[in-house]
Amino acid sequence: MASSQVHYSVVHHSVDHPRICSNKIHKRRRRRRRCICLLVTLGVLLLLGVTLLVLFLTVLRVRDPTTRLVSARLVGFTPSLTPPLQFNVTMLLTVAVHNPNPASFAFDSGNAQLRYRGVLVGDAAVEPGRLPSRGDANVTMVMTVLSDSFGAELAQLVQDLEAGAVPLDAGAAIPGKVAVFRVFKLRAVAYSDCHVVFGVPEMQVRSQVCSDHTKL
Repeated sequence: MASSQVHYSVVHHSVDHPRICSNKIHKRRRRRRRCICLLVTLGVLLLLGVTLLVLFLTVLRVRDPTTRLVSARLVGFTPSLTPPLQFNVTMLLTVAVHNPNPASFAFDSGNAQLRYRGVLVGDAAVEPGRLPSRGDANVTMVMTVLSDSFGAELAQLVQDLEAGAVPLDAGAAIPGKVAVFRVFKLRAVAYSDCHVVFGVPEMQVRSQVCSDHTKL
């Protein structure tokens, strides 16, 4: 009689250990925290970018100053004692400058030039100074005009003097730094070009048209 063998199959059910479950929960929490930190960081960077953009478009955007020749006073006249007729004229120019920016402008030594009908007839040095934010300041410069600089236009100058009005073109370039909140400092150059009609009888500026701009 054949002996019957009974085979028993044992089925093992996998049961997670409590410690393993705890580790999985901690990993999920860490991942969630990392995602939250990443989203918060991206939000802060986006907000910072928008803030800097608004700041640049409003505060950091440099606006052009405005200039106005207040007075041109004759302080010296030196004629030559021998022919041909020559003379040197020294003029004291006072220019009013308005700074519309919410930032001060500290400028270095600059240069101003005077032209008569396209001919360079005089120049002057602009001393260093500072323009307050949204403020005004007067810039004074001494300009020397030489008669021999007029060249072929000297005869026309005599006619303009007899007519009582001399047209002149003045230009200036002043380098400096724009200081915003005393933290941001931007290099800038302020340019000014003015067409001036100088009245001879009254020895004053009769009319003027100025164009000003700033280049970063």
